[in-house]
Amino acid sequence: MKPTEIKKGIYWVGAIDAELRNFHGYLTQRGSTYNAYLIVDEKITLIDTVKRSCFDEMITRIKEIVDPAKIDYIVSNHVEMDHSGCLPKMCQLAPGAIVITSPNGEKGLRQHYNQNWNFKVVNSGDTVNIGQRNLSFVLTPMVHWPDSMVTYIPEEKLLLSNDAFGQHIASKERFDDQYDLEIIKSEAAKYYANIVLLFGAQVKKALDALSSLEIDIIAPSHGLIWRKHINNIIGLYKKWSNNETEEKAVIIYDTMWHSTEKIANFIKNAFQSKSIDAKVFSLQSTHISDIMAHLLSAKYICVGSPTLNNGLLPTVAAFTTYMQGLTPKNRNALSFGSYGWGGQSIKQIDQILSNCGFKTAEAIKIQYVPDENKLKEVCDDRIKNIISL
Repeated sequence: MKPTEIKKGIYWVGAIDAELRNFHGYLTQRGSTYNAYLIVDEKITLIDTVKRSCFDEMITRIKEIVDPAKIDYIVSNHVEMDHSGCLPKMCQLAPGAIVITSPNGEKGLRQHYNQNWNFKVVNSGDTVNIGQRNLSFVLTPMVHWPDSMVTYIPEEKLLLSNDAFGQHIASKERFDDQYDLEIIKSEAAKYYANIVLLFGAQVKKALDALSSLEIDIIAPSHGLIWRKHINNIIGLYKKWSNNETEEKAVIIYDTMWHSTEKIANFIKNAFQSKSIDAKVFSLQSTHISDIMAHLLSAKYICVGSPTLNNGLLPTVAAFTTYMQGLTPKNRNALSFGSYGWGGQSIKQIDQILSNCGFKTAEAIKIQYVPDENKLKEVCDDRIKNIISL
């Protein structure tokens, strides 16, 4: 595939990883792209590189535009190796290139690669002139690593946004108006929920820092480039970073002999009787990263497990650990489950949900096989409770 010109003299020269199915422990069913950008000006500049295994793909695209040896600057917006993996090879091909990065970026690159490259360290507000254009930098620490920053080209109204606004999608299309918008938004939500959610406060600071910029294009490090629906994705990031939720519920469970499954479905019916959309997810068939994408905007979280060896089923334990690490906030929660004699799992889930800072309704704890008439009564009562929290 040829390089793609996104602005006059500015090219996408990244790589497409259609076979990628796991990234940071979550499923990437649509693969991904590693986006690198080449700016042809008086000083030729490469913004980021790609995953090391994709070097040949990137360098082939670069060579269609310029001799790599003529690259003057390589901007490293992020140290993580899906961005910086080809930096050692690029610095060999362009030995005169200056590596522009943040203060933490320099530390991280030295620790990753043990190379004494010609670094230029920049801070928020710093500018580097490359001819007809200027590169302006804004540090965005912990979105989602300490070294993260973005690059802005005011003459082009172009924001090279690093991991912010990204999605894991492998496609021949490069722009948001060339692909199904609902899929892009869905993948952007999944990306945020599984990578960025923990850093909502830092995202808010970054959005404030970028709010005064005129932006025609947002070019992230993964997925489609935003040029038509910029206000849409920025609005979603504002919503997500504020932990704004909608009147909908996610019900997550695993089951041994279908009793906890039955409770989950009765909880769903109780929500729906109150005209609240509710989705049930079995941890036997749905990956935790896909569940987190739904949980991102859900006000109500219900988690259920039978008791196994005085504790949770391993799948539920894994999910709750994963969810706690991402720290969603401003939710109402309910624990539930069937048990034989001890019933410790329900109390443990309730404690986890409380530790997350959620408002918790009284748990649903059913011994052995639930009686459906009593179960309906209990679920209706608890859903009234969780709504009123």
